[in-house]
Amino acid sequence: MMPSEAIMSVIENKIFQATAVSWFIAQFLKMLIYVITHNNIRLIKAIETGIWSTGGMPSSHSAVVCSLTASVGLIEGPSSNLFVFSLFFAFVVLRDSLGVRRASGIQAKALNNLGKLTAGKTGIEFNTVKEIEGHSPLEVVAGGFLGTVLAFCFCYLL
Repeated sequence: MMPSEAIMSVIENKIFQATAVSWFIAQFLKMLIYVITHNNIRLIKAIETGIWSTGGMPSSHSAVVCSLTASVGLIEGPSSNLFVFSLFFAFVVLRDSLGVRRASGIQAKALNNLGKLTAGKTGIEFNTVKEIEGHSPLEVVAGGFLGTVLAFCFCYLL
């Protein structure tokens, strides 16, 4: 198989299509919601939100893993090894979005607030840590719903 044929076989794959479109639509919706909810936003910040930002509505992590899992289940069957792998992969990603990343973001914000307060009182320089934004349960559910619906659309309607 030629490299171009291999690339085309991936691009034509329904699982790939559903998963890639789920990510794209989730990121586009995230950017759109950000623009609507933030007055006087610069275009570059809106684009950055759509491409690089973590957190926000809907969760693109959830959309991707739920689309991947649903489309694998629909195409390969729920008893396939690939579906079982996808399912547990989705559980890890969803749990991480809700728990670990969200908790570390909250802790980073508290640490930055404490560091700024302490630096102001002591005069000691404080370098802030990156505040990684996790997801709320609603953002995870919305992303999961989006990804699952798109998997059904790609597997049955397209």
